[in-house]
Amino acid sequence: MLGILGVFLSLALLMYLAYRGVDVIILAPALALMAVSFNCGMPLFASYTQVFMTALGSFIVKYFPIFLLGAIFGRLLDDSGAAKVIAHRIAELVGRQRAILAVVLACGLLTYGGVSLFVVAFAVYPLAAAMFREADIPKRLIPGAIALGSFTFTMTCLPGTIQIQNLIPMPYFKTTAFAAPGLGTLGGLLMFLLGMFWLDRRARRAALSGETYGAGHLNEPSPESDRKLPTFAVAVLPVLAVLVLNYVFAEHVMRCWDAGYLADAKYGSTDLDRVRGIWAILAALLISIVLLVALTRRPLSQLNNSMTKGSVGSLVPIFNTASVVGYGATIASLPAFVMIKEWLINLSPGNPLVSEAVTVNVLAGITGSASGGLSIVMEILGDTYCRMALETGISPELMHRVASMASGGLDSLPHNGAVITLLIVCGLTHRQSYLDVAVVSVVIPILSTFAVVAAGTVLGSF
Repeated sequence: MLGILGVFLSLALLMYLAYRGVDVIILAPALALMAVSFNCGMPLFASYTQVFMTALGSFIVKYFPIFLLGAIFGRLLDDSGAAKVIAHRIAELVGRQRAILAVVLACGLLTYGGVSLFVVAFAVYPLAAAMFREADIPKRLIPGAIALGSFTFTMTCLPGTIQIQNLIPMPYFKTTAFAAPGLGTLGGLLMFLLGMFWLDRRARRAALSGETYGAGHLNEPSPESDRKLPTFAVAVLPVLAVLVLNYVFAEHVMRCWDAGYLADAKYGSTDLDRVRGIWAILAALLISIVLLVALTRRPLSQLNNSMTKGSVGSLVPIFNTASVVGYGATIASLPAFVMIKEWLINLSPGNPLVSEAVTVNVLAGITGSASGGLSIVMEILGDTYCRMALETGISPELMHRVASMASGGLDSLPHNGAVITLLIVCGLTHRQSYLDVAVVSVVIPILSTFAVVAAGTVLGSF
């Protein structure tokens, strides 16, 4: 009983202190060892060096190349002006009078193409502010529009998205980023339509009450510079290349490779299905980065600066997530966790989809991180869920898609780092804008996830 108390106290402190702004790189090992101390006889130092650090290192070894190349690609898109060009063209096509839809689609395309959620917020906010001001829509709705386009359907649902939340389940279920494409598209469509319904309704109610964009806001964007920007074709081609090349490599090229050597211990004693998804994304990102550099033709000093910022910018996210993985592995090693694990697995006997959806959501909410919560669950229960899926006749692809979608629900509670950053970028507060962020990135994704669980249970994976 004392051990279980230590686990829940540790989780509660992790959520509270993360909300208060304490760095998770510091929190994760400290609170993991606190939980260990509640389990009499468990060695502290061994738990830290042999369990926590081993799991942390394993995650970095597996995913750092994706974080690195993804961060560099996003930084190059932003610094070259390509992200701005894409956002402006979508605004022109949709019409500035439909500001909310334009912002959601602009964020969606950039996020789907692999641009970091944080980069998207910085890139799209100036355009969003200008469009909302012109359409006289209250500024407080901007975070909701950006959140809908960035934190929901393109982050966890649409097949092929290279956001890390869609990639973490791949090695555990031997899937690719295109797992359960039909159900993923269905879930994404639900999130998009319900989110747009909510935001449009809020905008109409504000208009009826006489509320306008307003004046005197914090962090209003500066006038845009007159730097030379790429054409839309040049800007969008690398984004499309990531998606197309990822599919071609994962579903066609790499399936034909003779990779029997992977069974050798020096290559991890693994098989092609466990690494094919990651390899495909790395190849797609690398080729797309080269294409982007060739098309934008910036001075070497600027190019070097962008790549340096991108590489440095990948370090904090990977270590944050890896620290949370280490935390989860340490908790999982405790004798007290056996009872908790059994309870989680048996939430819905005969249907591991429900257990997986609930568990991922809860852990993502506690850690305030979609990737962090998902990583903990996959580290602790990924192989178990894969075995249960095979035993109950559920497709591993469906398990992948539900795990990914579930990570994008309770993660967006007020202490989530991306939510806090988004509000700071927009110059708004939780009191002003969090309700809309919560509806479009917490409530609606949870409803959509369980709709997909129901559809998958009845119809199977497609």
